[in-house]
Amino acid sequence: MPGLEIQEPHLVTDGRAIGQSLKRLWHWWLIVALNILFLVVGEVAAVLLGRFYYEQGGNSKWMGTFVQTAAFPILFIPLFILCSHESSTTTKTALSNQPSVTILTFVYVSLGVLLAGGNMMYSIGLSYLSASTYTLVCASQLAFNAVFAFFINSQKFTALILNSVVILSLSSVLIEVHSDSTELAGVSKGKYILGFLSTLGASAIYSLHLSFMQFSFQKVLKSKAFSMVLKMQIYTSLVATCVCIVGLFASGEWKGLKGEMDGFKKGRSSYVMTLVGTAVAWQVTSVGAVGLIFVVSSLFSNVISTLALALGPGAAVIFFHDKMDGVKVVAMLMAFYGFASYFYQQYLDESKLKATLNNVNEVLNESTSEMQII
Repeated sequence: MPGLEIQEPHLVTDGRAIGQSLKRLWHWWLIVALNILFLVVGEVAAVLLGRFYYEQGGNSKWMGTFVQTAAFPILFIPLFILCSHESSTTTKTALSNQPSVTILTFVYVSLGVLLAGGNMMYSIGLSYLSASTYTLVCASQLAFNAVFAFFINSQKFTALILNSVVILSLSSVLIEVHSDSTELAGVSKGKYILGFLSTLGASAIYSLHLSFMQFSFQKVLKSKAFSMVLKMQIYTSLVATCVCIVGLFASGEWKGLKGEMDGFKKGRSSYVMTLVGTAVAWQVTSVGAVGLIFVVSSLFSNVISTLALALGPGAAVIFFHDKMDGVKVVAMLMAFYGFASYFYQQYLDESKLKATLNNVNEVLNESTSEMQII
């Protein structure tokens, strides 16, 4: 099972080691479940708040991009707690294996710039597409990630995983069959196409970003400490935020922010709270996504992200009264089926692992009984 290190059967010498392996297995699932919760809840909330920002009078693409990474300082608190706990168990050998500052800087800057570029394209897409259309188009990121994961991360594909990727990807394509009914009022056909293509391009960039991040964890950082997840998120977000600040001032959009706040339909305080809430939601999303890359794989992280996107149209119907037609319903059902297919593969892997450990335990018990008889 990806992300979980269990001793090979021939290396397990007693029942205690097997018990520890099973305990680690449940601990692993607990961490996975927590990161899934962060990713799903955060992503649904972030997309809805982002759509709310544009619908209520916001129009700054750079501001929409800025809030996707600007809340990274809140991660310093859990990072400090984790580092304090891990420092007591960190050995000099582990410290000596850390990459140089130059390599770390290159990794964080590269991923940060890539993140900023993808977020900008997402902002363009979200400004011209309805929340339901946006979330379904974003599901195409899984197909891109499957390709990148195969070539960059040497991802192994089973029939169930391949089925999951295909179904989840097709669920996003279906939305184009009935695109006329999903356009926002006041958005021209040209802007709709621009929004669609920008979201599609952002999905490809996001998938590439996830695969490179997994590669960095495995081949460059080589750390088993969960604090590395927060460090990765903090430093890449810092770089992406700096890029957004430069873009905000270079484009001149900063001059219109005061007028944008004054003209926000729900008022100035609502404007500020919307941006703050969006920023926090995106950070929660990112922690969940990076955490799943760290403990499982970039492809699994993208599967959960696609599941969250499948929940988006339903939430958009409730909060924004988006039209829920038959095509969207079918797309959502396909997305759920695709997720279930991938999750079932994870279940089979876990069952196989448990069966192996139990068989080894039985052999050890029989050997112990025979020795006692002798």
